[in-house]
Amino acid sequence: MGAGKTTLARHLATALDVPCFDSDEDIVERTGADIPWIFDIEGEQGFRDRETQIIDELTQYEDIVLATGGGAVLREQNRQMLSSRGLVVFLDVSVAAQFRRIAHDKNRPLIQTADPMARLREMRKQRLPLYQSIADLTILTDNENISSAITKIRAAFEATQASS
Repeated sequence: MGAGKTTLARHLATALDVPCFDSDEDIVERTGADIPWIFDIEGEQGFRDRETQIIDELTQYEDIVLATGGGAVLREQNRQMLSSRGLVVFLDVSVAAQFRRIAHDKNRPLIQTADPMARLREMRKQRLPLYQSIADLTILTDNENISSAITKIRAAFEATQASS
């Protein structure tokens, strides 16, 4: 959340001349409802069920860039699909930078709390080991520019292709 996944994915897909997908955007498009509404009506569990279905479908495509929502790694099934079907890039971000980027974004239901910083710290503690467990490449995005990140991802992808 707030690491720059969607923005970087779009730029990377353009650089690679491949389609770009965003699992959250796909859910919104298919349901005709925004994510806060889905959380309100179906709860986080309902949203996560939709997310798993979308990730399963999208990770079966070849030669795409896929941005997932930050909580996609919470399910073992999602982690297995992502790690077995593609190169996984973990865009890490400090809680301070994350808060600066998303503090006023009302489309982030998980941080609509009395203490969003505490919630972000709690989420990082829970998710970080999961991200690290499947990441082929980690990029700290606090001060990373897009072109530098793309260069790192391309190099990791080329190394993966060369060893296959």
